[in-house]
Amino acid sequence: MPTGLAVGASTFRPWASASFVGARHIFPCTLAVGDAAMVRRALHDRLGATEWALVGHIVADVVVESGDQPDRLRIEILTVED
Repeated sequence: MPTGLAVGASTFRPWASASFVGARHIFPCTLAVGDAAMVRRALHDRLGATEWALVGHIVADVVVESGDQPDRLRIEILTVED
C-alpha cells in the first residue's frame, strides 16, 4: 500500500449474475498525505496488475474510487467462485 494510506475495516456484499456467484469486497481508506487522485490512479494500476491467488475464487474486477471526503478512497474488489 502507498505510504500514508490507512485501510479501514472491510465489508462485503453478495453478488451474482446469470452465470456467476461471488461477492464485492469493500475497503474504505484514508490518505494521511499526498495527492488523492494520484494515489487512486497508482493504486488502481497496481491492484489491477496483481496476480491474485485465492483458492476457489477469481478476482474479476478491481475499482479504486474517490471517497466522500478529499482524503478518502474506496477499494472495491469483485470476486467470483471458480
